[in-house]
Amino acid sequence: MTDFASALDDFLATRHAMGYKLDVHRLVLRRFVGHLEAIGAEHLTIDEALRWATQPPDAAPVWSAGKLGVIRVFARYLVAFDPATEVPPVELLPEPSHRIVPYIYSDEDLGKVLVAADHLRTEHRADTYRNVISLVAVTGMRVGEAVRLDRGDVSWENGVLTIVRSKFGKSRQIPLHETTLEALAAYGERRDERRPKPKSPSFFTSSTGTRLLRDNVSTVFPRLVREAGLAKRGGHRSPRLHDLRHSFAVKCVISWYRDGVDVEARLPLLSTYLGHVAPSTTYWYLTGVPELFELVAERLDGAVSKLER
Repeated sequence: MTDFASALDDFLATRHAMGYKLDVHRLVLRRFVGHLEAIGAEHLTIDEALRWATQPPDAAPVWSAGKLGVIRVFARYLVAFDPATEVPPVELLPEPSHRIVPYIYSDEDLGKVLVAADHLRTEHRADTYRNVISLVAVTGMRVGEAVRLDRGDVSWENGVLTIVRSKFGKSRQIPLHETTLEALAAYGERRDERRPKPKSPSFFTSSTGTRLLRDNVSTVFPRLVREAGLAKRGGHRSPRLHDLRHSFAVKCVISWYRDGVDVEARLPLLSTYLGHVAPSTTYWYLTGVPELFELVAERLDGAVSKLER
């Protein structure tokens, strides 16, 4: 009989060491392993995995498919130690696409959001949110990376931000435009004037001097969007904070097309800058917008014309 609990502990430890964040996986798999142990299962089987993943019967298909997908990853690991393990095939309960179509912010959109941030209660809170949102918009960094920044992560001499052990445990440096450095320096001066004795090494602080919380930023931002009068387009969801990251990537590629550079050759650079594991992840960020489609079409037309000459 397979020792599922020990195997799961080893699996989670291995994945964690590889940089994966496993909150959902850990919860799903512990419940599944508890089920296998409760019924006295000898091995992980497809039938039992499917039976458990589809409970309760009225669960949303995407939830059942997601649970089975998590089990599939664990089964692929487990089969190396227990050859009798059955790995659920990918075509069994295929997970439907639920990718959120991002909202691409225009400069005018961003300006309206920042004006709304200026109306937040307390001068420091408004100042902090304006600068956090602006930094995410002009660098494409994750909001979690922004709020985790410490004062020592900003190199004023070299003009770079150091992001330490972000997603997948990766660290990277982001070069900043001089105007961004000036804005951050000015914020830092105002922050220290308001609270000379900080309670946290955090670069961005709350009104009480503690580190700004990502959950609080994620809660406040939708309100700023509503106050800015930004509305969802078509069947898309309302503008999200994470869409600023998508907007940065799209605008970056548009500028490359306008400059006539080799976009494909530069995509790996953008991927590294954004902290992606591979360029394939970055492609998901390049949601088609009319202007980008037009530029791509023009580039293709030019290439075809050269071949026909």
